[in-house]
Amino acid sequence: MRFVDIPAPGGPEALILAEGPAPEPQPGEVLIRVAAAGINRPDVRQRQGSYPPPPGASPVPGLEVAGTVVAVGAGIDWPAVGDEVCALTPGGGYAELCRAPAAHCLPIPEGLDLIAAAALPETFFTVWYNLFMRAGLKTGERVLIHAGTSGIGTVALQLAAAFGAIPYATAAGAEKCQACRDLGAVAAIDRTRENFETALPGLTEGAKVDVVLDIVGGDYVAKNLRLLATHGRLTQVSFIKPSEVTVDAKLLMTKCLTWTGSTLRPRSLEEKAEIARQLRAQVWPLLESGRVKPLVNATFPLEEVAEAHRLMESDRHIGKIVLTVTG
Repeated sequence: MRFVDIPAPGGPEALILAEGPAPEPQPGEVLIRVAAAGINRPDVRQRQGSYPPPPGASPVPGLEVAGTVVAVGAGIDWPAVGDEVCALTPGGGYAELCRAPAAHCLPIPEGLDLIAAAALPETFFTVWYNLFMRAGLKTGERVLIHAGTSGIGTVALQLAAAFGAIPYATAAGAEKCQACRDLGAVAAIDRTRENFETALPGLTEGAKVDVVLDIVGGDYVAKNLRLLATHGRLTQVSFIKPSEVTVDAKLLMTKCLTWTGSTLRPRSLEEKAEIARQLRAQVWPLLESGRVKPLVNATFPLEEVAEAHRLMESDRHIGKIVLTVTG
């Protein structure tokens, strides 16, 4: 089979197309013929050498796929050979064939094709786990979502609005701010023109926010904590800026704040299976009704994976970037 290899860490040119044997599904796993694979920031970090796969995971990058099940391991009731699924994977997605835990597979939502479905697992698992399971976002609460046009941001804005929260966003430039409003933000702050910490109170009539979803880090963290209301929650899902930050920790005590976060890839099989169950019950109906949808900005064939990574690093895209793998 064809797959993307990283012989040595580096820039996008470090990604090369290679040939190798097909993986075999282990007990509890399925083998998927990959039609499409989503690209995510952790893939970029893995290529750069700062995010190695966990023990036992494929060294091939790619954390989400959509395609057709072609083989199943022992002990599986669903999915079956021939079923079309999308799946969260611990690695191996940039390939013609990919193993995935059966419990981390989800059916293709009615009305979506395999390319759109490949943009679902990583971001929807991440947002649901962090924004709803960990931060406990509730109807009527104000939530600030940074990088609103990223893959994470576009999903978080839609889900927050769909579940009755009041979302605000930050983004870079007028076009991206308008995209945030189109996705459900009641207001968007252009980070290239304004300091979000001073701009947000003017949009909320001085009210603090209940939840912040942050993928930026750095100096954003201290600002996030200051913007939170009493009993507010900051959930950290990534660090584009440095992860070593200086904050006034007294705020955690005086405002009874919660600062939490997670990295999805090393979570246990059981934790990720529970996220999948909740998504299927609570979010998949929204996808099938069209109330929520993945935003695919661009697709690239597997042979142009380096160009796909260059677009990811350019930060010009709005939404997801997807590799097309097999027909």
